[in-house]
Amino acid sequence: MKIVVICSGGMDSVTLLYHLASIDHEVVALSVNYGQKHLRELEFAKMHADKLGVDFQLADLTGITHLLQGSALTDSSIAVPDGHYEDETMKATVVPNRNMIMLSVAIGYAISIKADAVAYGAHAGDHAVYPDCRPQFADAMEEVAALADWREIKLLRPFVLMTKTRIALEAAKLGVDLATTWSCYRGGKTHCGTCGTCVERKEAIELAGLIDPTVYSEQEL
Repeated sequence: MKIVVICSGGMDSVTLLYHLASIDHEVVALSVNYGQKHLRELEFAKMHADKLGVDFQLADLTGITHLLQGSALTDSSIAVPDGHYEDETMKATVVPNRNMIMLSVAIGYAISIKADAVAYGAHAGDHAVYPDCRPQFADAMEEVAALADWREIKLLRPFVLMTKTRIALEAAKLGVDLATTWSCYRGGKTHCGTCGTCVERKEAIELAGLIDPTVYSEQEL
């Protein structure tokens, strides 16, 4: 099966790329630049695609960044909040309709290269604070993908029943170097260690019983 994998460069999507490549699928990595502050993630996505020897494509959507304001991830006037994903403040990190935009681009690309499916790293720990992470949203997009062309495109979510901790264990099994994945929403040279994605990353790796190779800037204070 030929699969377009949406790969942000984070732990989940990089592990997904390795997972699908390991079971003999023909995978193509697709990253999306939508003007996010944490552009470093895209470097890591390409690094892993190159390591696996798979094609890497970057969709530059910065032309619509000005239409996606009001989010701490795309608006320089809004600070990325500290805390856990369960905190109300995390709503500041919602990018309007981000998943539909990325999935639409990926589905279009899949149609153009005659791929059979699009895969992304939805998992059991996805948070209700993000409307486009709800299972109902993904189910609806799966139906849309099947109707987007005369030839049906499948929407795959292999990790949908996995926790973030289980994904960390899968990464270890597949030999993914977590030090070369990026989660922090603030960007910068090192992970901040205090934003929602950093907190979730640290928890998952710790609960998996793994040594966390990530350098956090809070450790350097």
